[in-house]
Amino acid sequence: RGAAAAASSCQGGLYGGVAGVAYMLYHVSQSPLFAGSRERYLRSAKRLIDACARAEEWGEPDADTRAAFLLGGAGVYAVATLVYHALGRPDYVQPLGKFRALCAVCAPVSFLECGSDELFVGRAGYLCAALVLKQKLAQEVLTPAQIKSICQAILDSGKQYAMKKRKPFPLMYSYYGTEYLGAAHGLSSILQMLLSYHEHLKPSDQELVWQSVDFLMEQEQNCNWPPELGEAIERENELVHWCHGAPGIAYLFAKAYLVSKKPQYLDTCIRCGELTWQKGLLKKGPGICHGVAGSAYVFLLLYRLTGNSKYIYRAQRFAEFLFTEEFKAGSRVLESIYSLYEGFSGTVCFLIDLLQPNQAEFPLFSVFV
Repeated sequence: RGAAAAASSCQGGLYGGVAGVAYMLYHVSQSPLFAGSRERYLRSAKRLIDACARAEEWGEPDADTRAAFLLGGAGVYAVATLVYHALGRPDYVQPLGKFRALCAVCAPVSFLECGSDELFVGRAGYLCAALVLKQKLAQEVLTPAQIKSICQAILDSGKQYAMKKRKPFPLMYSYYGTEYLGAAHGLSSILQMLLSYHEHLKPSDQELVWQSVDFLMEQEQNCNWPPELGEAIERENELVHWCHGAPGIAYLFAKAYLVSKKPQYLDTCIRCGELTWQKGLLKKGPGICHGVAGSAYVFLLLYRLTGNSKYIYRAQRFAEFLFTEEFKAGSRVLESIYSLYEGFSGTVCFLIDLLQPNQAEFPLFSVFV
């Protein structure tokens, strides 16, 4: 456990590699409930994230992932910054500087052929990482000019794609040719990041974002959304995941409600929670991407939005399910069992947050900034 991560373990970024385990250790270290073990967790996190940072420096330079939040360098440098800062090391500014330098990589409108705007490898992810750093360091890490340049590139890209495809709404995006709607690769998390930086947008562009949010709300089918634009949801194949479906799209409408205070956005978020309560006990493992913990985080989100204790009850029931024989027997076997998004590291983050629900937030995806 204490050994430095092998290079192969560093592959997969925050999503599937040991960088995500480092973030989990950081998250545990920040809880007052584990104050006695804080330094030990942080030292372990540093060993892991240092190995990942070395892999970024020494590995084959890959333009496709240098600026990636969940699958590449931006996420590694962001977590290294958090760990170093928590340890009180003044050299936290070194990984922070490397993170900032990646802004220039993702500023060109079409910097990735596969799609330049989504959460895992695109601009929305870079903004999301900057938001995490702003929250945890209590300081803005990008200049206003940098933020505006990234937001403008997202807006220009979305306008160009919507016009090219003759969409009846102002902003749309694709990833590997697919018009995703969900949090992992789709429209919802892109709009969520634009709302998170709405004060940097021109009023006319803010209006385009709100029109797109309302358009996405209109795509709801029985409290859920299809993975792709225009698909009909088939009940036997319905996806109720953070990555695809209501449990991830809920965060966009939570952010929309927090910014606008309009009740229709909170109502939509509540409907997402009702669907998750009915269908969110998943068979794809314990994780946060498409597992039980990812479903349960919706209840912690709704608790923070409403103060209604029934959502704590629901989160607790989902947590209990993780420890049942029924779950163990029915859940599929995972390759990345310790990873942040598919494995137990994300589950640990959820269980910690269940103990401190007033501070709970889906890992690296806060709407409360």
